[in-house]
Amino acid sequence: MPVTLNHTIVPAVDHRATARFFAQVMGLPELPPAGRLGHFAPVRVNETLTLDFMTVPDAEGHHLAFDVDPETFDGILSRIEAAGVSYGNDPATPDNGRIDHPLCPRGLFFADDSGNLYEVMSPA
Repeated sequence: MPVTLNHTIVPAVDHRATARFFAQVMGLPELPPAGRLGHFAPVRVNETLTLDFMTVPDAEGHHLAFDVDPETFDGILSRIEAAGVSYGNDPATPDNGRIDHPLCPRGLFFADDSGNLYEVMSPA
């Protein structure tokens, strides 16, 4: 059996709000609260992976990068623009409104209120 990532914890100031934001922008399903005390707000990324958002004191952001097909990229960009979320083509300037990514034909970065930086890359 190959090694696959099952889940990862994403730190958040408010786990439910951050999970909801991420799920809405990415067009992914939020799952019911998980963990013994419901302290995880999971978002299903694909068949094998969930991101489990968890409220932590002094949340330090992580960088999470995703490969998507062109149609999915268009949907994400549309939702980002409709929500007024800043985005950009460079992690140092994730608010420049550009999608000409240095590693792929189209890509963007956007951040959440907890300082997590998301990268979305498309081959076309």
